[in-house]
Amino acid sequence: MHPVTLSGPAVRLREFRIEDAEAAHAFLGSDEVTRWLAFDSRSRAETVRMIADIVEMAVAEPRVEYALAAEADGVLIGMGRLFLGRAKSAKLFCALRADHWHLGHGTEIGRLLVSFGFSSLGLRRVSAAIGPSNTASMKGAEKLGMTYEGRIRDHVFTNGEWRDSNLYSVLAHEWGASRPGQA
Repeated sequence: MHPVTLSGPAVRLREFRIEDAEAAHAFLGSDEVTRWLAFDSRSRAETVRMIADIVEMAVAEPRVEYALAAEADGVLIGMGRLFLGRAKSAKLFCALRADHWHLGHGTEIGRLLVSFGFSSLGLRRVSAAIGPSNTASMKGAEKLGMTYEGRIRDHVFTNGEWRDSNLYSVLAHEWGASRPGQA
């Protein structure tokens, strides 16, 4: 399925383009941002390669991930990603420029992607692995109706050390029930 565009009240998700690399470097190359992610800051060259890989994977068959650029008011502010797994499952990932934290954009990106996963991709489960000190993302997961499942010890090596992750998930049959008044 290509191209994908998903729109919410404040955020629009769309396929990445090669020319997004410079704007994407504002969050992928930021130590302030990546301290919360499962990878270290990218150099400009690494960001260009990452965006090129995302563009290439978007047209691959079968498509194994949906990495989408997140825009607010026409400006690239971050990205959201669904990594497709086995058994109709996916892992949710979100990264935002620091100047767009605490505005609800991360939760909106998550809501758009989880809804897309259940309604368009036929997923049964979506999970998110979040660093234990990332309280904003854990609150966002809870706002999405995700359930805390436990801690994965020494889950990722980032910023020079091993880090645990808290695992959250939501199942397809819980999705509508977790969002009162929404289908």
